[in-house]
Amino acid sequence: MNTIPFPPTKCARGAVHLLLGAVLALCAFLPRIAEAAETGKPLPDLKGAALEGAVPSTRGKVLLLDFWASWCAPCRKSFPALEGIHQRYKARGLVVFGVSVDEDAGAMKRFLQQHAVSFSIARDQAHKLAEAVKVPTMPTTLLVDRRGVIRFVNSGFRGAETEALLAKQIEQLLSDSK
Repeated sequence: MNTIPFPPTKCARGAVHLLLGAVLALCAFLPRIAEAAETGKPLPDLKGAALEGAVPSTRGKVLLLDFWASWCAPCRKSFPALEGIHQRYKARGLVVFGVSVDEDAGAMKRFLQQHAVSFSIARDQAHKLAEAVKVPTMPTTLLVDRRGVIRFVNSGFRGAETEALLAKQIEQLLSDSK
């Protein structure tokens, strides 16, 4: 079969540029994925992370540390689940702590007006804590044992599936020796 050579059209050149841009963006993101938060590492000191807002006491407690942002659609869906987890496990020694990575404090406040919770919230405006634990995506939930060691890292929120996984992991950490 004979093919007739033809000059690339603007549309074809645009598609090539778009594909090249996507490949470059993916390459820039891959090292970040490889460096995601690691289990078995101690959680950095929350008080030294320059967070805006009250940091709850976690000494001797299991910590669910949730990184979120007002622009994150799965974060909106996760907040009712996190509130339910907070209510269910707080008497057994679980501390739920939400850390917003919003640069705009107003955006965070508007989000919290629409998605009110009773657990502690702070803002990591400078992203010091998020960078220290290498948060890969929003939302990311870390479960930290009573000794301050990151035991589980959960990225994203997939409704009932994520809730069940978190409950299983929390039960395991709460039943570990006090």
